[in-house]
Amino acid sequence: MDTEVLVARAKDGDADAFADMIQKNMKAMYKIGWSILRSDEDAADAIQDAILTAFERLDQLKEPGVFSSWLARILVNKCYDLLRKKKQVIPMETLPEEPVPDTGYGNVEWKEALSCLEEKYRLVLLLYYIEGFKTGEIGQILDIPEATVRTRLARGRKQLFSMYREAERRTV
Repeated sequence: MDTEVLVARAKDGDADAFADMIQKNMKAMYKIGWSILRSDEDAADAIQDAILTAFERLDQLKEPGVFSSWLARILVNKCYDLLRKKKQVIPMETLPEEPVPDTGYGNVEWKEALSCLEEKYRLVLLLYYIEGFKTGEIGQILDIPEATVRTRLARGRKQLFSMYREAERRTV
């Protein structure tokens, strides 16, 4: 069903329509949450908070066609809120490393490739290449100029290429 129709139904109180919209965006939300927080549990917490906020503020969504980017922006804010709270409570370097469950080769592969990048590049590359957002939409989600998005894409690609070349040299 069309996003605009689902948004209209959800605004009219149809909880199933809202659930359908969330379900369509769940993979993207997980990837965004994980790329910022680097933890499945923290990503799940941020996603839960973002869903609740989106449900409570659905009436504030002006353009139904941009639901995905609006939801992503809420999630990014929730992730940064969670990082700020954690920084106040426990220094990140004292947290134990937790194993990442194997959910398939492709999932591990993109996590490994992106985990080597700085967060600002990792998030932009994920939103652009994996989630398919346009540079203007990414700018709105991250609240940065579109030119900055393009710069971060270029620099992120350059870093990935350098890492790929270095790994290739080591295997030869």
